[in-house]
Parts: sequence; C-alpha cells; structure tokens
Amino acid sequence: MWRRALHVIGKSSPLRGQIDAKTLQARSMTHFVYEPDIPPQSLGEAKRMNLCNSLNDAMDIALEKDPTTVIFGEDVAFGGVFRCTVGLKDKYGKERVFNTPLSEQGIVGFAIGTAVAGATTIAEIQFADYIFPAFDQIVNEAAKYRYRSGNLFDSGPLTIRAPCGAVGHGALYHSQSPEAYFAHTPGVRIVVPRGPMQAKGLLLSCVRSPDPCIFFEPKILYRSAIEDVPVGDFELPLDKAEIMMEGSDVTVIGWGTQLHVLREVCNMAQEKLNVSCELIDLRTILPWDLETVAKSVVKTGRLMIAHEAPVTGGFASEIAASVQRECFLNLEAPIERVCGYDTPFPLAFEPFYMPDKWRCFEAIKRLITF
Repeated sequence: MWRRALHVIGKSSPLRGQIDAKTLQARSMTHFVYEPDIPPQSLGEAKRMNLCNSLNDAMDIALEKDPTTVIFGEDVAFGGVFRCTVGLKDKYGKERVFNTPLSEQGIVGFAIGTAVAGATTIAEIQFADYIFPAFDQIVNEAAKYRYRSGNLFDSGPLTIRAPCGAVGHGALYHSQSPEAYFAHTPGVRIVVPRGPMQAKGLLLSCVRSPDPCIFFEPKILYRSAIEDVPVGDFELPLDKAEIMMEGSDVTVIGWGTQLHVLREVCNMAQEKLNVSCELIDLRTILPWDLETVAKSVVKTGRLMIAHEAPVTGGFASEIAASVQRECFLNLEAPIERVCGYDTPFPLAFEPFYMPDKWRCFEAIKRLITF
C-alpha cells in the first residue's frame, strides 16, 4: 500500500520530503491486529472459518432450511467478487441463486418485490459505496412498506448485504462506511459484525427478521478474520450490544473493524496509563442498545466513540447526544469522537485518515486528564 502511495505522490512532489516509505509503512501496520473470539461450548461443534466462509455457511443454512429463500446480486451466481456465495448456485440451482444486471436500484427494487411476494430474500450490493442508487428503494419503499399499509403488508424478510469499510487500497469508491445515512430511517435494521462467528449468527437473525435489514460486512475481515465458528444453526440478538471487555474508568464504543483497533487501545490504556476501559460492541446501529451504553457510562463517567465514517453526521453524534441526555450528571469529561475526517476517502493518505490506535489512545488521555 505504501509503495502505491509513493507512486501516486511522485518523485517531484513537495510532499515527498514529508512522507517517506518508512512512515507510511509504519502507519499502515498499526491499523489493527485481529484477535479471534472463542465460541461458547453451548453452541456445539465448531470449525475454523474466515468471515467469507462463515457468511457462506449462514446463507447455506438459510437456503437449506427455508425453501423460499433466494439470493441474488451482481456476479452472485459464480460466487461474488469476494467469493462469499461460492458453491450455492450449484447446490440449490439457478432459480434460487442468480445474477442480476448492474443496477443497484433494480436489485433492491426487485428484492422488495420478492420479499413482499413471500420469499425470504437476500440481495447483495457488490460494494457499500454503490448502494446510493438504491437509496430511494430502501428509504422510501422497503422501510415504509409496513407502516403505509397499516400492517397489511411488509417487505421482510429482506436482507441487503454490502461489503463496507477501509481495505488498504480502496480509495473513494471501495472504502466507505455509509451506515449513518440509513440510521435516519425508521423501519430498517442496520447490522455490522466484527468477526466470523458474530457474522454468521447476526446474518441468520437478519434473514429471519420480519424487518428489512442492511447487513454491512467489513471487507478487510473477509480473509484476515479467522476463528472457530459453530457449524450449527444459531442466531444472535439484533438489538443487544455486547460488552467485550469490562472496565471502570472509560467506556469505549465501536462496531465492525474498528473494534479490533479499540481492543488494542484498551490494552494500551491499561498498560501505559493504568486506565481500565469498558469496550462495547454496538453490533446493531439501528436500533441501538442505549440501555447497555448508558449503564456503562454511569459507571465510568467517560465515553469515547470511534468509527471510520466521517465525523460530521456520523453515528457517533447520535450516540453522544443520547448519552449526554441520559447521563449528563454522571459525565466527568466531554464525550470524545474519534472518526474519519470530513474529506472523501483518500488512497495515498488512507493511513492518516483512519481512526487508528494512536488517535484513539490520545482521546483516552484527554478524557482522563480533563
């Protein structure tokens, strides 16, 4: 990635003297280290899977157990650009797993129709960056279908899968995290997993939910996140946050890839500052678990939220506003947001754009010393 960055900057650029290869390499290596989750014994036998495998396994279960389930999207029949649907067409047939034209508006519009007609529908948007042509279909049609019909009809079960987030070289059109755009839309659920086990359980919950769900998949984790995943059919709750690490001094909130950055930050805070952090995985952006978050902030008195999307209008703003109202008398310091900057997602400067562990660590220091 850093070689690509130097190539883009160019030998004669005035920036070359300021950003050298070692600097870019060092910054790119500090993004995150994946730490696998351990599956509970209650879920039975487990198998080693990456995120892509676990999603494929979840969709395989959905297709096998519900004969109305259909999966479609661009290149889905041959396995998709990330190979998450590989083998499903051969196993279940081209009537249930099939390709669509390159039209996100058409994909989601057709998905709403199949869901309304009674099919359990899984639609894939090849990259979350390209979901915007389908914005009207999601916001004005899928989200409002039950409400405007007086509960006579609905557009669920409908799940829209979309790979999201930074990947190291995606630039403007293959790196965005658009969850906040849809969080302003009552009637949909927004889910972001942090790893293979969670992805399988949450995707199966989405597929069986009566509400339309947008399932954002951190694509950098497709191959890099590997852990033991229960091979059976299981679900995880869609409206309940998970406390990953218990602590007493600072509440830290994230979702998706950012949680692996934050786990390292929490360990750094304990080792270097003797600060105990409580790390919470929101899991579901809409609806989100205010109760768990507020209970934690009442205990710690401090809150930091981090996400890759730009800071202005990011979902961290909604969390901060709600927590400020619920926990005002308990706060010991202003709430910190560590997010992407208010710029288009960069290519060469991605390492500097990211809310990495150093930016998050500095925010914790500000909270403690306020």
